[in-house]
Amino acid sequence: MRKRLFEIIEIAADGDRASRFYDGFMILVIILSIIPIAMKDPGTVWNALDKLCVAIFIVDYALRLFTADFKLEDRRRAFSFLRYPLTPMAVIDLLSILPSFIPVNRSLRLLRLFRALRVFRIFRVLRYSKSLRTVSVVMKKSKDSLIAVYSLAAVYIVISALVILNAEPRSFDSFFEALYWATTSLATVGYGDIYPVTAVGKAISMVSSMMGIAIVALPSSIITAGYVEEIKKRESGDEQKDKD
Repeated sequence: MRKRLFEIIEIAADGDRASRFYDGFMILVIILSIIPIAMKDPGTVWNALDKLCVAIFIVDYALRLFTADFKLEDRRRAFSFLRYPLTPMAVIDLLSILPSFIPVNRSLRLLRLFRALRVFRIFRVLRYSKSLRTVSVVMKKSKDSLIAVYSLAAVYIVISALVILNAEPRSFDSFFEALYWATTSLATVGYGDIYPVTAVGKAISMVSSMMGIAIVALPSSIITAGYVEEIKKRESGDEQKDKD
């Protein structure tokens, strides 16, 4: 019984109508659960919808925890039930559920921010989309390269912030403002709310923007190359299955 339950709540296999129905139902619930979040002052109906969706999410989470040993394929069944809540998708599931239990309090910004974590419900779609799962696989495989690139970007942002803060102390009130400027400059966004006014500061800004073009392009090329490689692997695997 637990094995069949696991097959239903997981991604549908070919010909498994019950699993396909469950996948479609959960995608619909995820979409509906986003509507109350998109409203500034949801009424009674939308609040009721939100509670209904949360109740369904809780049941889904309980079922996945109940069949965690099949998911993790761990011989130590008891250990699987302890491991599952720490897996990435289980964390996303919890983040999509728990904020709904925080009472609405407009005077406490921290509580409002925590309730905003309900947007993690969108990431639940990752479980049901093959394209998004492919991107997730690519991100995992390219993890080391991406960490190296973003580490380089972080170091460059700190250096740029230190340089501009010392070059133009009047334009930046704190190191955080310099970091903010360095980040927007590196990303070639440049909101214009904080900017250098001296020739030296403008020269630093130009160099930072030029470096940003190169650094920002690196993650895109890494992810694109990994995505193309993963697609080719899947296509070759499908062709092999057809031959067999």
